[in-house]
Amino acid sequence: MTEPEHQVPQAVDPGVVARIVTDVYQLCRAENSGALADYIPELAAVQPDSFGLCLATADGRVYGTGDVATTFTIQSISKPFTYALALADRGPAAVAEHIDVEPSGEPFNEISLDPVTERPRNPMINAGAITATALISGHDPAQKFERIRRSFSRFAGRELTMNEPVYASEARTGYRNRAIGYMLRSFGIIDSDPDEAVDRYFRQCSLDITCHDLALMAATLANNGINPVTHERALSTALTERVLSVMTTCGMYNAAGDWVTTVGMPAKSGVGGGILAVLPGQIGIAVYSPRLDAHGNSVRGVAACRELSRRLELHFLHVTRSARTAIRAAYSVAEVPSRLQRTTGEMAVLAEHGDRARVYELHGDLLFAGAERAVHAIEEQAAELEALVVDLRRVGEVSMIAIHMLNELQSELATAGCRVAIVDPDSKMGHLVSSLVPDDPRGRVFIDRDSATEWCEDIVLDHHRPTAEPACTSLPIEDHPVLAALSPDDRARLAKDFEVRTIARGEAIARRGSTRSGLYLILEGRVRITFEGADGRTHRLASLSAGMSFGEIPMLVGTPFVNEARAESTVRIAVLSPRRFDVLTEQAPELKLALLERLAAGAYAQMDAAVHAIAVRGSDY
Repeated sequence: MTEPEHQVPQAVDPGVVARIVTDVYQLCRAENSGALADYIPELAAVQPDSFGLCLATADGRVYGTGDVATTFTIQSISKPFTYALALADRGPAAVAEHIDVEPSGEPFNEISLDPVTERPRNPMINAGAITATALISGHDPAQKFERIRRSFSRFAGRELTMNEPVYASEARTGYRNRAIGYMLRSFGIIDSDPDEAVDRYFRQCSLDITCHDLALMAATLANNGINPVTHERALSTALTERVLSVMTTCGMYNAAGDWVTTVGMPAKSGVGGGILAVLPGQIGIAVYSPRLDAHGNSVRGVAACRELSRRLELHFLHVTRSARTAIRAAYSVAEVPSRLQRTTGEMAVLAEHGDRARVYELHGDLLFAGAERAVHAIEEQAAELEALVVDLRRVGEVSMIAIHMLNELQSELATAGCRVAIVDPDSKMGHLVSSLVPDDPRGRVFIDRDSATEWCEDIVLDHHRPTAEPACTSLPIEDHPVLAALSPDDRARLAKDFEVRTIARGEAIARRGSTRSGLYLILEGRVRITFEGADGRTHRLASLSAGMSFGEIPMLVGTPFVNEARAESTVRIAVLSPRRFDVLTEQAPELKLALLERLAAGAYAQMDAAVHAIAVRGSDY
């Protein structure tokens, strides 16, 4: 065939997948058995040794080699797509009254119906495909075909056109298909003009495509009906599942059993030399090589798909490694604490009892197998836990059975006295962040793992903090650790230099880039130190509570604030202004030195905690 006017650049990628695609292409290229489809004159005139192989992922990456931009006619690969449009137009129930979904066991162009139902056995043989074309909605034949062409184009991601010579050739020699059309009309399967339905079938089979187009059509089916490049929906998820189901059992004609066994993907072939294969949720594969076997399938196409399936472990019954390892990481809050800076006493409690709270990071698609393994692993340690975090941020699809299992786990652990935090910012579990109230015995839903970890820490502290050491919530300025170690006279003298302020929740205390504005001692409430991440979002670096301080470095060095400080709750804060700080140098250098020593000790402790957290979970910053 000819090169298309719309040239598609061949994908070039030096990665592992690209190399495997190239290796498979080279391996199958030597196969030259089979024959052209000579019963359609135009198809008998194509270049017999053309060969293109393309793989497209469900997120739009394309790997291809060989004649991926050479045009050929779609032929019978059109059948699942017209069937899809008929399902969308009429609904599955109405279409099922005209077309069955059982393998035929007969040649694809057999002039026959099921002897019991008196319907075409499936939409992948000619009788079923012609029936599907008759079910397409439209005011006239031209509009009906245009709707088919536009539907195919949405799958391909570009406007497809009809090959007039191939159409004329099919129309001139298609007596057997016309006989099928009249048979369908005589049995009442179609109630419109059979010649018009068969003519539309010839036209849809004559649409020009490339191997690149076909790979994207397959990837669109793999992506639940959404084109991964244009992001346009071509088919609903429910109908995509139905089409792929029929392709699995009927798409490769009488070779369907061998195909499912050795390749294991829904697929459809065409006598034009193309094969389309789909691994739902992952990839689409397209092959073009016009030499056909006895079943009417591309010889090289079958061989290439079989080899790709073997090398890339694509069989849809293969249990993927991601399903076996749904837990990406698991650790205690003692190993990876939250970014809330704790007091020395709290840190000691968490160091001793922090293994009573654990974080489980899940990843991949959470279907039954992955959910079962994750739940089992958590249950094995549940008796030792008081709180835990299930982090779903890296999870893709969550099946209904997985949601049910996790909800059951949450209730089961609550009964045993263990509360569960679900990190689910995208509501994959169907919970709103506020759907579980703070005192709900099951737990809570959070938008980030750090907040969930802090919540678990609080549970452990509530259980194990010595009764003689209540949490510090409010301090007079003289008792702040920065001043507490000074002599009573120095402490009283220095306290007078501080101004006590109350800051409302959410108000900025020191903005990023602002000049030195003071030394801040937190007397009550919490202050959040944030930074802008590479993703453009604001992230928490640390939360500071009563007894802690900030602003030391800008005060000492004179540099602007690198991060932003904002009141996380209503805050009471003591501020030593830059002017008063500088006066100490002249009037009380020994007092300033003592203050600096205390600040250095506190700053080192805070920095050490922050560095430890970054080292363990740096990818989250």
